[in-house]
Amino acid sequence: MAIQITARRMSGGTTHQHIVRLWWTEPSTGKNGNNPRADIVGWIENKNIKAYTDDGRGDRADVAVVTPGHGEKYLRTHADGVWTNNLLALPER
Repeated sequence: MAIQITARRMSGGTTHQHIVRLWWTEPSTGKNGNNPRADIVGWIENKNIKAYTDDGRGDRADVAVVTPGHGEKYLRTHADGVWTNNLLALPER
């Protein structure tokens, strides 16, 4: 299963570590929802769910879990071998 991340909510800052909630849709079923960052991290790590962003022009970036040396795990996009800021470019809710 794959979900497309469509929007995000930030709290306390402007970097990836400050994303606290994400909106998503499952294109294959039309199902959608929103969940805290920790839920999405768990889905990717434990349930083999793939997540990605799509800018509407066909540019797709996979969402990956980042495990910092300290602090909570967070999400960031990775495309063509490079860490990108696609999540930060999504609409804020």
